Amino acid sequence: MPANPLFSRRHRQAGLALLTAMALGGLLTACDEDTDSRPAASSSAATAPTGATGAAADPQDKLTELAQRVVDAGAPGVIVRADNGSGHPIEIARQASWSTADHALAATDQFRMGSNTKTMIATIVLQLVGENRLQLSDPVEKWLPGLVPKGGAITVRMLLNHTSGLFNYLNDPDVLKAFTGQDTRAWTPTEVLAAGVKHDPEFAPGTNYSYSNTNYIALGLIAEKATEHPLTSLVQEKIAVPLHLTNTYLVEGSDNGTGHSLALAHGYEPDAAHVASVLPEGTPAGTAFAGEARPAGYVDATAVNTSTEWAAGAMVSTAQDWATFDSALLSGKLLPAALLKEMKTNRPEEAEFPDRRYGLGLEQVTTPCGTVWGHNGQITGYSAEAYTDETGTRTASVLTSTIFGLKPPKPRAANQNLVNVAVCAMLDKPIPAAAPTPAG
Repeated sequence: MPANPLFSRRHRQAGLALLTAMALGGLLTACDEDTDSRPAASSSAATAPTGATGAAADPQDKLTELAQRVVDAGAPGVIVRADNGSGHPIEIARQASWSTADHALAATDQFRMGSNTKTMIATIVLQLVGENRLQLSDPVEKWLPGLVPKGGAITVRMLLNHTSGLFNYLNDPDVLKAFTGQDTRAWTPTEVLAAGVKHDPEFAPGTNYSYSNTNYIALGLIAEKATEHPLTSLVQEKIAVPLHLTNTYLVEGSDNGTGHSLALAHGYEPDAAHVASVLPEGTPAGTAFAGEARPAGYVDATAVNTSTEWAAGAMVSTAQDWATFDSALLSGKLLPAALLKEMKTNRPEEAEFPDRRYGLGLEQVTTPCGTVWGHNGQITGYSAEAYTDETGTRTASVLTSTIFGLKPPKPRAANQNLVNVAVCAMLDKPIPAAAPTPAG
């Protein structure tokens, strides 16, 4: 049993056919009885929808309507982008009126991408494989001697596809304090790795699958060791600069990204009085997020400590930048064909997610409108889903400015409907009927 059940299962954000409670790297166990006593937030349009006309007008109207429903159900804000490859993407931002005093949300805002970071880190690692600077079969011990117990039996491939068995460091009580903002000190990647490996492994290396952020902290350190460059620089040199991603960067240490740009969207979590009702049974008493109080039972968690996320989830980007990255990856611009094939070679995830298969930092997701590729991610105050089609021609993303504000049934269902329709709009498929909205 993990030391802290708050992160006892893989994160999953509202979306497609499956949404449960979530967190950056360990899915929060859902409780069917969850209720929400917060009043519904009033809303305002921060930006007008842009782009599509004619045949795409109906999807734009529907996405606008559903984005507003997410806010009306209680979420502080949401950004939607859907691009069917026509050159006229749909871009929408909606936010609760109380949140405009902090920041007027725009579809072009920077956003914390959470575990979507893993796809970019995996791409960098595979680029290094293509350059013969490391191998998928390399043992961890070769690159990080003495840092990972039994590291001689764990390979780079096992880290990439979560078959290493390493304990998920977000289950560690000390890391939880940082994730919620109670601990403000800057953690180093080596300290984060140590927090994970001090616990017993979940299983023998290569014998099973268990999503663990510890894998990607190790991968970040390996990439740095293989290149003698900091990971922040590798992100810029190998991804952001070649693709002209001017709003994409990895934050680390005491830099949580808030000083980079006034265009960083604010993220929120329910305050102590409200979050308790949506946390899983067994969560340590008093667990709550740090931040200044806001209306509707939220705190502003934008400045919460992100130093423990690093290679597992600390990327900042925009919906457009991430679409450019996903498109370049799936279209073969970032990796040789053989390595892209390796990245897409996947296995089923846990039994409760039969529609998702995990490869090397990349997920294959079966949706009501077809198969897509990408990832999802959560980091305090932010939930992000980003997908593309097989060719990298079409993209969709839904970025919502909370994790636990989506936990109650009503906002959870509203966000799920929004992601479903965004994916269908991206694929030019008929808009599916919305699932019934739960009461409460």
